[in-house]
Amino acid sequence: MTRVLIKDATIVTMDDALGDLPGGDLLVEDGRIAAVRPHIDADDAEIIDGRGRILIPGLINAHMHTWQTALRGYACNWTLPEYFGKMHAGLATVFRPDDIHIATLLGALNQIDCGTTTLVDWCHNNPTPAHTDAAVAALSESGIRAAFFHGSPKPDPKPGQRHFSEVPHPRDEVKRLLAGPFADRSGLLTLGLAVLGPHYSTLDVARQDFALAREFELVASMHQGGGPARTPEGWDILVKEGLVGSRVNIVHGNNLTDEQLRRFVDLGVSFSVTPENEMIQGHGFPITGRLLQLGAAPSLGVDLESVISGDMFSVARIALTTQRALDNRVVRSERDEIPATSTIRVREALRWATLEGARMLGLEGRVGSLTPGKEADLVILDATALNLWPVHDPVSTVVMQAGPANVEAVMIAGAWKKRDGRLLLADRQRKMDALAASGRRIIDDMNKINKAA
Repeated sequence: MTRVLIKDATIVTMDDALGDLPGGDLLVEDGRIAAVRPHIDADDAEIIDGRGRILIPGLINAHMHTWQTALRGYACNWTLPEYFGKMHAGLATVFRPDDIHIATLLGALNQIDCGTTTLVDWCHNNPTPAHTDAAVAALSESGIRAAFFHGSPKPDPKPGQRHFSEVPHPRDEVKRLLAGPFADRSGLLTLGLAVLGPHYSTLDVARQDFALAREFELVASMHQGGGPARTPEGWDILVKEGLVGSRVNIVHGNNLTDEQLRRFVDLGVSFSVTPENEMIQGHGFPITGRLLQLGAAPSLGVDLESVISGDMFSVARIALTTQRALDNRVVRSERDEIPATSTIRVREALRWATLEGARMLGLEGRVGSLTPGKEADLVILDATALNLWPVHDPVSTVVMQAGPANVEAVMIAGAWKKRDGRLLLADRQRKMDALAASGRRIIDDMNKINKAA
């Protein structure tokens, strides 16, 4: 039996029954959390000194297009229409399977390095099974817990081809994946569908895709917003036909009406908000506050490392501060005064980045909090660092002060992935060189095509 005992740490469990422990112990046995309490004796365990450390559940990045890692920062000045044209109809078309593999691998490893233990990899640049297999292999190699959301490319159609909005999700490919790398649904890798949804597809395609996800009991995730809807009446029809429920995940959702949001919340639909990227690219303000008013809450994602950093601490902080600013503006405009108190507590933002991500994936029984019985996905922060010390409220420290540099150790399913501030990674420089070479080749190939056009 493998046992690890973390002693005398400040433990933020995100479990309402357990609460926070100002100085507590956490015992891991065979990949699961065995106990959390003020004092634990386990002489045969590996002992980790937790003094001056904050222990939190692993962060959950609920939406990221990891295939774009080699293009970090390249799209930071693009609005959403520019991104569609230059990325999906342009750069994406020259990706090879090797490009997908190295981008996904380094993107996932960076997530671990930054304190994320679960990544929703929304892969929609997979024109061949070889591209898909390259992404899945990279996720497995990284050691991260990942939900691979199988998508579909978005190039401009060539003569004689159908527009991507008219192409249903490939049933045979989904069956192949479920019979292969995702046959064990209890492992670190799980499968979901990154479908077009009624906003980006015809009604017939949306019907088929939603039915496919339901048939195989998979989460169906889709972007909502970003220009005129392909099928404006689509949601009403899909709801009436009983195809919308708790396994439907809407990303962004900025243009949904209040009535649509209310209906979706009542049906158990989950929402993933990517606050920084939504505001940069022109989606609009995140729907965080609108969900809170309905008694719901978002999960959080990075979205695009081609635009912003992959740091989930920043994502949680931006989600919180943006919604506080919107709430403050309402009070200022209605009463011409500063609000008497903050509308959202920092603990809620940490919940969005942990438990709400787990709930969106249907993994709340396995991860998202430091609850005994759950799998041991956890992060140790060095609270003695100059930017964190002194700690008066550990949750506030995590959400409002912490960043990737404070991540001292990361454990996923009981296995260490980062120790003493260093990612446990072999051939680091070779992998980084391969990522840089991939990015240069993609950009060069696209420039050659543009010059020849």
